[in-house]
Amino acid sequence: MKQIYVKDVVRLCKGEILIGDENETLVDFAKDTREVKDGDIFLGIKGENFDGNLYFKNALKNGAKVCILQKESIKDKIDKSAIEKEYPDRTIVMVEDTIKALQELATYKRSLYNIPVIGITGSVGKTSTKDIIASVMSKKYNVLKTLGNYNNQIGLPLTILRLKDHDAMVIEMGMSELGEISNLTKIAKPTVAVITNVGTAHIGNLGSRENILKAKLEILEGLQENGTLIINNDNDMLQDWNKNNHDNKFNVVTFGLENKSDIMAKDVKTSENGSTYKIDINNKTYNVNVSVGGAHFVLNSLCAIAVGNLFNIKMEDILQGTANFELTKRRMEIHKNEMGATIINDCYNANYDSMKAALDYLGNISTNRRIAVLGDMLELGEFSKMLHEKVGEEVVKNKIDILLTVGDMSKYISKKAQEEGLSKDKIFVCKNNEEAIEILKNKIQEGDAILLKASNGMNFQEIFEKIC
Repeated sequence: MKQIYVKDVVRLCKGEILIGDENETLVDFAKDTREVKDGDIFLGIKGENFDGNLYFKNALKNGAKVCILQKESIKDKIDKSAIEKEYPDRTIVMVEDTIKALQELATYKRSLYNIPVIGITGSVGKTSTKDIIASVMSKKYNVLKTLGNYNNQIGLPLTILRLKDHDAMVIEMGMSELGEISNLTKIAKPTVAVITNVGTAHIGNLGSRENILKAKLEILEGLQENGTLIINNDNDMLQDWNKNNHDNKFNVVTFGLENKSDIMAKDVKTSENGSTYKIDINNKTYNVNVSVGGAHFVLNSLCAIAVGNLFNIKMEDILQGTANFELTKRRMEIHKNEMGATIINDCYNANYDSMKAALDYLGNISTNRRIAVLGDMLELGEFSKMLHEKVGEEVVKNKIDILLTVGDMSKYISKKAQEEGLSKDKIFVCKNNEEAIEILKNKIQEGDAILLKASNGMNFQEIFEKIC
């Protein structure tokens, strides 16, 4: 394991040791005092409404051996002699900005490892693509992957700081504004970059799909020389960019179902339990099994095959990886409740593209009735009404039997679905999650399939917990 030390905080982040030992090692980091364990490094993060630095004593009490704190937050709040007396073996370091310090340490930690790093971004499917790529890569490597969706300016550096005896990393990069992936990719320095698609997520902040494409392509700024970019060739924006704009600084590998690509599926058969297809690669034809239903997971698996092939993983091992991967929680989780209904919990996040994919999946299930519980898609700005209406069209296209909506903007889903032909008595516009829960408890029958889909801020997890 490549070590970093307190003295690296002093050197890289202009840190000042208030108490303790500059040779103390920094291994396991935590930003929440409730998660601190013996020997951890506590990092005080100051947010808009909460200042974690102020709770450093809780971190020490829970066993933190080092606290990295923001000087402005705690400079007048630490009794040095009292801390030294109560915790004589601990270290406290002050820095000007703990988030910048976190990023500097992660950049340095990354520089110590000469390993494959697959960086993944895209409007939809980042987390599930990460899961399946990590499953494939783990057939040859000891893989570190992003936990959950730890893909932002804090989560990505924390992931990199978890590097120990790993010899590959699969890392997710998210954004809501231009410039964010630029910063993340310069920290992660991927050897392979993946762009799953360019859709409408965060279009309210970015203003157009062209700007979303520009933001996603920032991943190339950190891509190592002679690196490889893997893209979804069925996505119109990526296909056009690949034809017209890229130079020869890096290798491009394409995957797709519809447009001619380097890695393509044929004879695709999908069901609610998974998909099968054939693929021609290295002059041989292989049968591929994907353990999660939906055409979008076929695309994810093609991307993972492209990655595995790039790293010369045996095709038999790649196929095991695509067949046996595990999804991050709240991404297409399938559960049976005590009433015999199937609950599809996909409530971590939502935008038009992921809503469409989830409704396509629900529409192809052989079931008693299809019930969609849909909430607001956030961060869509001036495009919000139009995109919610487009979701309403998808509801009808996929022959959804009962529709429940929750939220101010999701009323446009209901309105458009009714205009498109869904009977008014099959539509329920709910004021809040509690109302949706009560309606579902009275409506659910054995054999129903219920989709829960909304942006994370709508807290649909509470609906799931009440009906599952």
